[in-house]
Amino acid sequence: MLTDQTTLNWFAACNVADVPANGGVCVKYQETQIALFHFARRDEWYATQNECPHRKQMALSRGMIGTQNDEPKVACPFHKKTFSLTTGECLTGDECSIKTYPVKVDNGQVWIGVED
Repeated sequence: MLTDQTTLNWFAACNVADVPANGGVCVKYQETQIALFHFARRDEWYATQNECPHRKQMALSRGMIGTQNDEPKVACPFHKKTFSLTTGECLTGDECSIKTYPVKVDNGQVWIGVED
């Protein structure tokens, strides 16, 4: 969870054109896989851990995005567990959650903030 004292290291993840509209890609920061999503219908960008906590598979970047009660979400392509793209909370009633990262877009470049 980010606090006022959290120091972020912003890294250039990719170009905007590298991410399909209303889809996701996997980017790597050091040894960490991050799922990056362009929710074009909402003109929003999201980043989460790529690992689905249910079965520990690196798959969330290939998940389907949508909304649930106006909450942006991603569904694991294998298990259909759904997670909030803003909070990481599991929306299917499970106790598991995923890590989320802040995203910004500047001059055609997508940046992800990771804790330093």
